[in-house]
Amino acid sequence: ALKLRAGDKHCLITRSKCFLKLGDTENSLKDAEASLQIDKTFPEGLYQKAETLYTMGDFEFALVFYHRGRRLRPDLHKFQLGINKAEEAIVNCLGNPSAVKLENTGELSFVSRQEELRRKKDKQQQQNKHTKDQKQTKKQSPKTEQQLLGELYADKAYLQKLLKDEDLMQSSTRQGIKVMDLVLDGISYLNHRRDFWQQQKPMYARVYERKLLQQGRKQDKKRKLSNIGRSIAKDMEDIELCLDRGSAEESCRKAERLLKKLQGWTEEEVPNKNELIGNLHSCIGNAHLAMGHMEAALHSHKMDLNFAKKNSLTDAVSRALDNIGHVYARMGHFQQAINAWEEKIPLAESSLEKAWLFHEIGRCYLELDKAEEAQDYGQKSLQSADEEGDVEWQLHATVLVAQAQVKLEDYRSAIMNFERALEKAKLVPSEAAQNGIIAALDNVSKRFIAELKKNQKDETTVSSER
Repeated sequence: ALKLRAGDKHCLITRSKCFLKLGDTENSLKDAEASLQIDKTFPEGLYQKAETLYTMGDFEFALVFYHRGRRLRPDLHKFQLGINKAEEAIVNCLGNPSAVKLENTGELSFVSRQEELRRKKDKQQQQNKHTKDQKQTKKQSPKTEQQLLGELYADKAYLQKLLKDEDLMQSSTRQGIKVMDLVLDGISYLNHRRDFWQQQKPMYARVYERKLLQQGRKQDKKRKLSNIGRSIAKDMEDIELCLDRGSAEESCRKAERLLKKLQGWTEEEVPNKNELIGNLHSCIGNAHLAMGHMEAALHSHKMDLNFAKKNSLTDAVSRALDNIGHVYARMGHFQQAINAWEEKIPLAESSLEKAWLFHEIGRCYLELDKAEEAQDYGQKSLQSADEEGDVEWQLHATVLVAQAQVKLEDYRSAIMNFERALEKAKLVPSEAAQNGIIAALDNVSKRFIAELKKNQKDETTVSSER
């Protein structure tokens, strides 16, 4: 596929997922980054890069990209799940920040205290290492540790048994290395692997799976709850992937099929059933919108809104109002679009989200020939874009303000804003935007000159009459 269409971002992400399944994190990361070079705001690329970094153990960097993806697509629940597991993995590695206490006794005293600790460290290294391994072993129950280590659990038990042989521990190899050092290194390595595998599946995931397994024992053995969860997650991923690839009809068909299956399961089998039903209505609505079925899209998004309000799901309410506004705007029902988006304003979580929301409302007012309202919302959009420091949305907002000022016949202000927008377009950079702004600037300049000439002529006529 990549030979036929070099650099296709969807193909790159699919191959990246395959590399990740094979454990080839290096190539997985390369493909994910390649997709983002093509489109920096590609949600699947951001998510795949975050997943790969998480698998590599770079939890902090993974968290950055989970947050970046959630900021761009707050409607995708998988970014929030990624944030949760990355944060917990970081805490598992570093410990809880609240447990760290620093004394404010001056820099020199801090340095000297560190130097003293460093001198003592070499003397107590072997004793501390042994004690630490023993404490870590106590924290984990044998059953849990056996599940995490698998076949290596027997190796750790063997090494711990060797520690009890004092004569053997005092002996050395032909190379002069103490046997005790080798044994302790082996135990330490196994403890690190145990901790790493524990971080790869954080506590909230293990608790959730354990809950599902407990419920599964009471029900039919053939219907494993963990399998249901994995099946739903895979189906949801396929639905989103089909829509991203332009296969809206297939995405809609899969979503409707999953919705029918989901309605046959109980809330015990699927704890977040109502949330998933709303999400599927949203997916179906987006697919209908892509196919041009406006009424069907509107119906599905309103179903999503009803489920969200009924179950007090704030993020889902915000998502549904956003989608309803888009459908109304596509249908040319600009006032209904404004009503939906204005209801969403209190739910906007970031300045960037407010920037595009205010811009879309202002654009609708411009379509309704309500230039003053369009100008007000354009200025609000510009203010939010300035807070976020996003040049692209500064560009869009400035153009909207200028266009509203043209309709208000405030040509001097419009020219100034078009000139500002032109500078923003050079920073983005966007040649198409620059050409469009230059054409608009030329047009409004001609109007301004014509108005000046008319005013001058009128003044001359009045003077002559006097």
